[in-house]
Amino acid sequence: MLQYQFGVEEVTTKIGILREEFRLLHDYNPIEHVSSRLKSPESIIGKVARKGCDPSFSAIRAAITDIAGVRVTCSFTSDVYRLFDQFTGQSDVTVIEVKDYIRDPKSNGYRSLHAIVEVPVFLSDSVAPVIVEVQFRTVAMDFWASLEHKIYYKYRRSAPAEVLEQLAEAAETAHRLDTLMEDLHQQVHAGTAEVPPPDHHLVPTDEVLGQLRAIRDSLGRG
Repeated sequence: MLQYQFGVEEVTTKIGILREEFRLLHDYNPIEHVSSRLKSPESIIGKVARKGCDPSFSAIRAAITDIAGVRVTCSFTSDVYRLFDQFTGQSDVTVIEVKDYIRDPKSNGYRSLHAIVEVPVFLSDSVAPVIVEVQFRTVAMDFWASLEHKIYYKYRRSAPAEVLEQLAEAAETAHRLDTLMEDLHQQVHAGTAEVPPPDHHLVPTDEVLGQLRAIRDSLGRG
């Protein structure tokens, strides 16, 4: 479990670096928030029993790929794929499996982009490859999934047919909202490439750059 915790921290650090880069160097930050979780040992054992998995550590590692999870909530659908490409394109991230529930939603309306990845965890005496499930979704997708989860468990996994139908309709409404907001976003940003002024001490202001040029010019004349 400690290795999985370290795996989560590796992934959240990578996402955090991308988030800071977007905030400081680009026109806007596509990441709304990041969360993570580890399955409890009790939950893992329950899944082992349901899957009929051999109860050895190696078999559990191979069969259960969502012990460690990170969820990245983005502003727009295009941001989901953009961030997915940038994260999975890193040289030390190995993609094991991708499940695109945005292009191919689940029957209940669930949408999200799941990536099962393997990242190296550097321990004191070895390097351990750890599998982490990373979910990328929009705010609307996350809103629907969170409420669906609460409703589903309220009925102890046996929700009435009319409730399931209404949840599916709500998922379509959330999808239409995502599409509308994506269109508005494209209209607002069409033809603009302005970068906002820096809001962090690590990014030099125009005044600092001017001083640097003046020093350089004075040294050149000398």
